Amino acid sequence: MRIVGGRFGGRVIKPPRNLRARPTTDFAKENLFNVLGNLIDLEGTEVLDLFSGTGSISYEFISRGAAGVTSVEVNAVHHNFIRRTAAAFGMENLYAVRANAFLYLKSASKRFDVIFSDAPYDLEGSEQVVELVFERKLLCPGGLLIFEHSKERSFEGHPALLQVRTYGSVHFSVFRMPDVE
Repeated sequence: MRIVGGRFGGRVIKPPRNLRARPTTDFAKENLFNVLGNLIDLEGTEVLDLFSGTGSISYEFISRGAAGVTSVEVNAVHHNFIRRTAAAFGMENLYAVRANAFLYLKSASKRFDVIFSDAPYDLEGSEQVVELVFERKLLCPGGLLIFEHSKERSFEGHPALLQVRTYGSVHFSVFRMPDVE
């Protein structure tokens, strides 16, 4: 696993064997960030990465110019790995938070330009992330929510759904917060 683009592009991420996560593949990451580059200028953005796992997506956002990334992960081993890796890479603007993603969303007071969610595919109720983000207005006007999921889940008909991208077994539903409040 590696950072695929930006100023840290090519750096290898070596998670310990006991990390029980399903990292987004390099292929899917590269394609996702190509799509995002056409939708939003990542330079200077504030990003929330939910269910961070290895932190792979967080590192990618920092590498591509995000002003700050809040990486939320409930698992202590994963959280510590993210903190150590960010420190080793000199990513001082990556903030690792050990918390349940749903509880974090329910108590968050900050708005983000981009929110990325990669809940375990079999996590019951994970689609609540989409509703919480929009109900609590956690995105800035024009901000994006990217929800990674399996092919069994569909958000067709959701008023904020912008597009769905598929890369192998990985599906990204991309939502946009309306520009006006």
